[in-house]
Amino acid sequence: MIRIAAVGDVHLDQDVVGRFRPALERLPEHADVLLLAGDLTRHGTEEEARCVATEFGGLAVPVVTVLGNHDYQCDQVPQVIRVLEDAGITVLEGTNTVLDLPGGRLGVAGAKGFGGGFAGRCASNFGEPEMKAFVGTTVAIADQLSEALHDMECDVRVALTHYSPVPDTLAGEPLEIYPFLGSYLLGQAIDSAPTALAVHGHAHAGTERGTTPGGVRVRNVAHPVIKQAYSIYHLHEQGESMKVSAGSGSGTP
Repeated sequence: MIRIAAVGDVHLDQDVVGRFRPALERLPEHADVLLLAGDLTRHGTEEEARCVATEFGGLAVPVVTVLGNHDYQCDQVPQVIRVLEDAGITVLEGTNTVLDLPGGRLGVAGAKGFGGGFAGRCASNFGEPEMKAFVGTTVAIADQLSEALHDMECDVRVALTHYSPVPDTLAGEPLEIYPFLGSYLLGQAIDSAPTALAVHGHAHAGTERGTTPGGVRVRNVAHPVIKQAYSIYHLHEQGESMKVSAGSGSGTP
């Protein structure tokens, strides 16, 4: 069994530092790894990234993250990534990492993702250059995610994104903004490999549980949704078996 802790959309700044740490210090009792599903900061500044490094760096379990749209706001992505990596946090973008954990080899493929919408109600790669560029961004990211999922030798695969791969976990958000919260192309990428679990954030008013068309369990771990420092998912080689609530001391960013 592999125990995965996950949370996203913590939106850290100076006034939030310390609210998650008490629960994180007890993380090894509950999990073997921590996945962060993007929107680590409020505006994507190097200073805010240092807050993330203080809160989530130096833990007794590996920490793996993708960035979210907020982390891109101030165009300081290279600086943000450098600060996180200096704190020992693995940052993925169309890439993967394989972790040797007590329960087996966990492969995590990560990408921020992008919008576009879902089957029957989605943008298409047609028309104006601006629309083609918008959809083309999602296509490129989904292709990278698919390749990263396939290109791992591991016992269990997990997909980590910020944007949602399915509409299920967006329930509660206004239908009008679904195209800006995720894309079915991410779901197709996840279904292209034997993936046990997909974790994302971004949809603050969404729902925790969903499933891809191919049957992969999807979990929205945005902090406003799970309302705790992290949620725990127990994985076996055949897929997700159960969820156990864990953690306390999670503030409201």
